Amino acid sequence: MEPSTSCPAAAPLMKRPFHVLVGVTGSVAALKLPLLVSRLLDIPGLEVAVVTTERAKHFYSPQDIPVTLYSDADEWEMWKCRSDPVLHIDLRRWADLMLVAPLDANTLGKVASGICDNLLTCVIRAWDCRKPLLFCPAMNTVMWEHPITAQQVGQLKAFGYVEIPCVAKKLVCGDQGLGAMAEVGTIVDKVKEVLFWHGDSQES
Repeated sequence: MEPSTSCPAAAPLMKRPFHVLVGVTGSVAALKLPLLVSRLLDIPGLEVAVVTTERAKHFYSPQDIPVTLYSDADEWEMWKCRSDPVLHIDLRRWADLMLVAPLDANTLGKVASGICDNLLTCVIRAWDCRKPLLFCPAMNTVMWEHPITAQQVGQLKAFGYVEIPCVAKKLVCGDQGLGAMAEVGTIVDKVKEVLFWHGDSQES
């Protein structure tokens, strides 16, 4: 499986494009998905695809996402008989890096517990932990401060996943404090850091 959209870049950084799979969940920060994808596509040598939860669809228009967008229906429509591809496995094989932005409280709890009841959480459960997985928590301040949240974030880190921490600001709901997703620029810089490391390891 090869998501079709590639970055209109100059010289690629590696022999083949670096594949970034973006997971988006049902936080209001999903409003930033079009900007995030656009900024990722500005990085030379990147190919991007997106896996969305159903709730995340409330916050963006698919027409604003210029890359292949996968959702739960695609998993089941692709598989009709035993020899057919399994989408969450194909996506895991395709991706060099997974970026979950935003990661809402609900999906955080699922991932920490190993629940895989939709396409996105199935990809994460099937993820090869030798490859980087970055996650960007985003939720209401009081939800962020709940004791279970620190435990769940700690569990994801124990899996080897990398947190891009949330930030403090006035949230869309009107509350002030921690819980907002990291700025798009910060997220993109972290992806560039991983890409730079990957390029070095390819040459060594």
